[in-house]
Amino acid sequence: EILIDGKPLAEERRVYLMCNKPRGLVTTADDTKGRPTVYRCLEGMNLPHLGPVGRLDMDSEGLLLFTNDTLWANGLLDPKHRVSKTYHVRIDGMLESGVIARMTAGVMDEGERLRAISAKTLRLDGTCSWIEIVLEEGKNREIRRMLKALGFEVLRLIRVRIGDLGLGDLAKGGVRHLTEAQVDGLRRFLPS
Repeated sequence: EILIDGKPLAEERRVYLMCNKPRGLVTTADDTKGRPTVYRCLEGMNLPHLGPVGRLDMDSEGLLLFTNDTLWANGLLDPKHRVSKTYHVRIDGMLESGVIARMTAGVMDEGERLRAISAKTLRLDGTCSWIEIVLEEGKNREIRRMLKALGFEVLRLIRVRIGDLGLGDLAKGGVRHLTEAQVDGLRRFLPS
């Protein structure tokens, strides 16, 4: 038991949020370059200090989790727990089946092997393709680096799912609390 001035220290309530991160925001609490951060989406919500669970780069958008439960967050980020992250990506050019095979086999970039667990074409859009890519590790700018190594420019990158939790119809810049079932659904990926 921990006491402060003779009173038991109360554990901070756990908070779990999902955000539909818009493009143009940096995933950090304070940016040294003065760029707007994802914490702009949490303004006015009267929350305890929360940290993002992983990152989305400034040009990426979509599902971003926030919590003050560091064990839960670290468990979701640990590659050995194999929590899948699903992205919808618009690229400049037409994707051929041989490229998908290369993505799932792995591509070397700067001495690092980048690999999708799965990839498939969703639709063609003029001279562009929309593809779905599933990762389990999430190395720094992995999708952009992998596609660049294969000769494609990423025009748009949206994370749509983490594990079984989908972005759904949450508005861009919108934030909502996860349900207990959603928190537990992601917890099932973690060791007991």
